[in-house]
Amino acid sequence: MISIEIKGNGTLLSRRGCTEVYAVYKDEYHEGDAITLSFSEEGLYWVLADQGMLPALLWCKGTYTLPIPFGEAKAPYPPTAFSGNMHLIQVRKAKKEERKNYRNLALNPYDWHGNEALFPHTRANVETRGESVFASRNAVDGYIAADSHGIFPWSSWGINRDPEAELTVDFGRPVDIHELIFYNRADFPHDAWWTEATVTFSDGSVHTVPFEKLDGAQKSAVVNRKGVSSFTISRLIKADDPSPFPALVQIEAWGTEHDE
Repeated sequence: MISIEIKGNGTLLSRRGCTEVYAVYKDEYHEGDAITLSFSEEGLYWVLADQGMLPALLWCKGTYTLPIPFGEAKAPYPPTAFSGNMHLIQVRKAKKEERKNYRNLALNPYDWHGNEALFPHTRANVETRGESVFASRNAVDGYIAADSHGIFPWSSWGINRDPEAELTVDFGRPVDIHELIFYNRADFPHDAWWTEATVTFSDGSVHTVPFEKLDGAQKSAVVNRKGVSSFTISRLIKADDPSPFPALVQIEAWGTEHDE
């Protein structure tokens, strides 16, 4: 069973379905409102929590609640997301054939600090000034604009100049990862860049990834890790550049579900 609820001062809308469900909310959102998705069966689902957001194929389990973002919290989201007086939410259980698709396993536009149900989920030991535009979730939201910084579409994971900064991507189940692709922020000369990073997988394997000064995808060496549930990016080496501000715009993990 899948359920969608819009909650504010009471339950404003509720819909349920077995393998797919949609809900149309015909009103403006107000501060304190939240979208809640519940899954009785753990697995892969297509999720669209607002028509102004990207749909994503996610590993879902339990109950997910997203407080509707307002003010500073809204800054990394598209301006059309959660805005206006007509909102479409839809969820569908993935078909067996879709499990085999080669895709970016790290994509989750609906991640946030309180997410414990939709995977992948990110966490970091530092985020610049605690601001939403520098939160770890921005590194998996699917947007690659890198030639500026700040509000959408230029949100990023900011490390607050901390050389010990680390970011973890948790997949919530074993997956097979073929390669990683990084998009570093490229708002030069405001930004610096990293010359390399270390990626440590849940199986203990370690890969060093070299970077260049560029705006665009930076491919790592093929990693071919099977049955890993997470990885952590650390040991970020800043280039010898006057700017103290390197940042990560996006991390992609291309691979498939791990079917034993």
